[in-house]
Amino acid sequence: MIAEVATSDKIVVEKSTVPCGTADNLREVFSSLARPGLRFDILSNPEFLAEGTAVNDLLAPDRILIGSLGDARALEAAEALADIYAAWVPRERVITINLWSSELAKLAANCMLAQRISSINSLSALCEATGADVDELAHAVGQDRRIGTRMLKASAGFGGSCFKKDVLSLVYIAESHHLPEVASYWKRIVDINEYQKDRFAKRITRCLYNSLTNKKITVLGFAYKKDTGDTRESAAITIIGHLIAERARVAIYDPKVEEHQIVRDLQQVHKPEAVAERVSVCEDSYSACADACAVVILTEWDEFKTDHLPEKAPRPRHLMETPLASTSHAMSDDSLSDHSKMETGSSSGEENDAVLNGLASTLSTSDTAESMSQLTVSGKHRLDWARVASAMRRPRLLFDGRNIVQPDKLAALGFRVHCIGKMKQHFEL
Repeated sequence: MIAEVATSDKIVVEKSTVPCGTADNLREVFSSLARPGLRFDILSNPEFLAEGTAVNDLLAPDRILIGSLGDARALEAAEALADIYAAWVPRERVITINLWSSELAKLAANCMLAQRISSINSLSALCEATGADVDELAHAVGQDRRIGTRMLKASAGFGGSCFKKDVLSLVYIAESHHLPEVASYWKRIVDINEYQKDRFAKRITRCLYNSLTNKKITVLGFAYKKDTGDTRESAAITIIGHLIAERARVAIYDPKVEEHQIVRDLQQVHKPEAVAERVSVCEDSYSACADACAVVILTEWDEFKTDHLPEKAPRPRHLMETPLASTSHAMSDDSLSDHSKMETGSSSGEENDAVLNGLASTLSTSDTAESMSQLTVSGKHRLDWARVASAMRRPRLLFDGRNIVQPDKLAALGFRVHCIGKMKQHFEL
């Protein structure tokens, strides 16, 4: 302990996300263990670094919070810490506040970010029911300067080590202070997140005729967000757990997450033998997608985007006289499933498979197609979706749990695309 070996006054900086009052407890511990006459000033200096952008967050922070007591010595300690940050952070961004306000601020920030995500996710369900588009809704609402556009991206649910933990911590603090209404309000943020994951997983089952038994489903992305290998509280764990429970064969690809981590996370919600029997982890997206009847995007990795695809995919020359019709229908999941059932058993299904194989070949070999459909954007690799389409089984469903693909472009390749917060289903007839 610092208190046991210290021979002079010390400034102790509290960086972790902690409950309000932790600094008081630390001060009591230091006072009881320290030599007589020594003073320990406890400062709260919560960090606001996000995985994937931590270095930039450190170098160019929105703000630096320093919480201290209000006496002269404590304010001197806060000023000493502020001087360190002043080496690279503009002084106006260094905010000195009440000690307990600083401790609560970190929790409150994460809770309000989680609240925004759950808010837009709850609206995504309403969009699907009414025919609205959640991306258009988020853009329209975000133009209000009081609201802004950030953290209004609908998804299959938030993850990470902080949001759920911090919301539940705030719930506990409210309950401890006999504020059940406040606790209930914040608890609903987590409830909506669980509802969103469950709703998305059930949609997959419903669109595959209410049975996933022995059907291969590919999951692209396992990390809770892009640019990190962190899987803590990832929505993928819950959703894949649902697929395993429905006896699907699940193939998983993530460019950053190791196989042992994926297996360990899934074994927390299912028996090891069930995971071993039903789950395979692939080294690349193409082997993961081979022979799958559905692809599920659960992490917004840039390589899964479709911004490299042309607005209308080029078709093999011998098919120009009878092109496939590209349409977008506002159909219920049930009617889409019925249509897929009839189509799967038809001879036209085989003909369309041949079309897609020819299309994939055209995209790969044609100089014109190559110039129209580059597999890199700004130096970043992109998935060859035409190749994926030709390797999949019908009905070639794609469930975009992050709303990162452009449905019409994939519909032109034969995919039936389901997005979050969009009633319309995009597919080829």
